[in-house]
Amino acid sequence: MLSTNYVPGAPNWIDLGSPDIDASVAFYGGLFGWTFQSLGPEAGGYGFFQLDGRTVAAVGPLMQQGAGPAWTIYFQTPDADLTAKTVEQAGGTVRFEPMDVFTAGRMAGFTDPTGAEFAAWQPNETKGLDAVTEPGTLCWTELHTTDAAAARNFYHAVFAWDAQDMPLPGGLTYTVVSTTGGGQEASIGGIMQLADEYVSSGATSHWLPYFEVTDVDAVVTKANQTGGTVHMPAVDMEGVGRMAALADPSGALFSVIKSQPPMQA
Repeated sequence: MLSTNYVPGAPNWIDLGSPDIDASVAFYGGLFGWTFQSLGPEAGGYGFFQLDGRTVAAVGPLMQQGAGPAWTIYFQTPDADLTAKTVEQAGGTVRFEPMDVFTAGRMAGFTDPTGAEFAAWQPNETKGLDAVTEPGTLCWTELHTTDAAAARNFYHAVFAWDAQDMPLPGGLTYTVVSTTGGGQEASIGGIMQLADEYVSSGATSHWLPYFEVTDVDAVVTKANQTGGTVHMPAVDMEGVGRMAALADPSGALFSVIKSQPPMQA
């Protein structure tokens, strides 16, 4: 379960690389009720998505040559430079070197050995998102990868995540990852092997954000009406909740879920 208690290895930021910021603001504003706060020309068009005055995500222009529209998940690190070295030692690559973001913090971008992009945020004045897990905010992160075993080993080396395998129907395995020593309450995401048929049709390793919503079906309908694409229609998963997989009008992938309340002891 995500929280704003940002310990090392926990997701603490998320932003969207967009080819059309105005269009992205309109789409996600209609979907989640987000408003947009620009950081001005000095930030190159970057700005915050906010909900009730709290920052819940961010959006900016595509900055790298050949980059496609996508959500990037950032994980907390106490030392971005050390994380960059660890990523390389573990077989990943540094997409962009650690750099200071004004006085907010220090960031770096990486690609894991299976091809999935992610980033790290070393907080200074900005600790992370103001809200998670609530409706309209980030609530889960999920890696879809061409090599789940290699990914599990890599992220353990980089962030020291704990991992627990859970069986799925059809002989599949879902690996739940948690920050070090936190147990089930500290779970922050999952790792899942991409099926061969998806890889054959062009799917590549990627991190997928989940946003909590109060009505999955209503969000799917709204996304359809405003230029989004439904990759997986709304479906119930026992013990988890109701979820759907979508893409925004530019093609950036994300999922929505109405989480099932935890069972009371």
